[in-house]
Amino acid sequence: MFDWWKRRKRHNDWVALFDQASGQARDPRLKRFYDKGLVAPETPLSQVPFVALDFETTGLNPERDAIVSAGWVPFDLNRVYCRQAGQFLVQPERPLNDESVVIHGITHSDVDEAPDFTKMIAPLLEALGGAIPVVHFKQIERPFLDQALKTRLGEGVQFPLVDTMELEQTILQHQMGSRWNRLVGKKAPSVRLGACRQRYGLPVYQPHHALTDAIATAELFQAQVAYHLSPQTPISEIWD
Repeated sequence: MFDWWKRRKRHNDWVALFDQASGQARDPRLKRFYDKGLVAPETPLSQVPFVALDFETTGLNPERDAIVSAGWVPFDLNRVYCRQAGQFLVQPERPLNDESVVIHGITHSDVDEAPDFTKMIAPLLEALGGAIPVVHFKQIERPFLDQALKTRLGEGVQFPLVDTMELEQTILQHQMGSRWNRLVGKKAPSVRLGACRQRYGLPVYQPHHALTDAIATAELFQAQVAYHLSPQTPISEIWD
C-alpha cells in the first residue's frame, strides 16, 4: 500500500550536515540548536518528534520581506501538544504593506510595541531543536528564518522539514494518475491548507494566524499519515 512513497526518498545527509554545522556555528544559540542533533534517517514516523511551524510575513520574498509573526506547536502522530505551543509578534525591519495586512490582519499598531526578531531567536531555536519541523509550503519558513538569522547573526540556518503541501500534491498525483497532468494549470485540486484539510474532514479554522495555522498543519499531517502513509514510514522518505 505504501510502496509508492519509496520513490520520494531523500538522500540529503542531514545528520552529517548538523554535525558539521555544530562545529562551525559561531552564535551559541545556533550551536545549541545543532548540538541537539536529529533523529536517524531510518526512524519511523511514529517515533519522530515533530513541531509544526508557521510564519506570517510582509510578502513572499525572504530577501525583500520580513517575518511579522510566528507560531509553533510540538506534536506526534497521536497528539498535538497545545500547552507547549508558542507564538510571537515582531517588529518587521521592512514596513507592512496593504496587501499583507489584508491577508494576515496584523496592522502597524499591532507591531508598534513588538520586539525585534533578534529577541525571539533563542526561544524559536529552542522550540525547533531536536524536532523535525512540519510546514505547509516550504518556500516560507525555512528561507525566511535563514535570511532573518543571516541579517542579525551573520550566519544562517538549515534543517530538514516536512512539507504538507508537497505531500498532498504527491498524494493527488498518485490518486489521479495521468489525469493530474491534464489538470495542472486548469482545474487541479487546490493544495491550500484549508482545502487540504477539507479533503480529510478536518474542521475549518480561521486562516493566516500563525499559531492556528501551525495547529492546522499538525492535524493535516496526522491525517495524511493515517490515510496514505504508515507510522512505520522512515522519516527520510518524506523530509526535504
